[in-house]
Amino acid sequence: MTPISPEQDAEFMRAAIELAEEAGRCGEVPVGAVIVGPDGRVVGRGFNQPILRHDPTAHAEVMALRDAAETLVNYRMPGCTLYVTLEPCVMCAGAIMHARIGRVVFGARDPKTGVAGSVIDLFAEARLNHHAEVEGGLLADTCGGILSGFFAARRKRVAGA
Repeated sequence: MTPISPEQDAEFMRAAIELAEEAGRCGEVPVGAVIVGPDGRVVGRGFNQPILRHDPTAHAEVMALRDAAETLVNYRMPGCTLYVTLEPCVMCAGAIMHARIGRVVFGARDPKTGVAGSVIDLFAEARLNHHAEVEGGLLADTCGGILSGFFAARRKRVAGA
């Protein structure tokens, strides 16, 4: 596995941010994710699409996992790193664990549904059989700002309607 430098971490998070912005343009909550293989290349991309796909499981992480599984022709992704602009929820954390992702890097914390330390920390739960390394707060201001701006604009539209 090729070590990933802090500069590369930021580059991959910026790629996830671009996907989050795409989600926002589609009217979805702006969350984006990329998965990087052990060789340092992007193998999966995704952004929130539950509204577009009429699918409550179509979160950015799940979409990126589906894309990576097709690219890798494998549902297991040991040695891969998942970058996501928002702390994973319980559903996504479960999918990440089942995929055997080795490392999760997220941007903004989610105080309402985040399970990488904000509400609970599923990744540190000793009774579970897979434990990804987790790092939070990468480009958090940018990631959080995209979300805050999206919801502020939505509130403004609703108030003006």
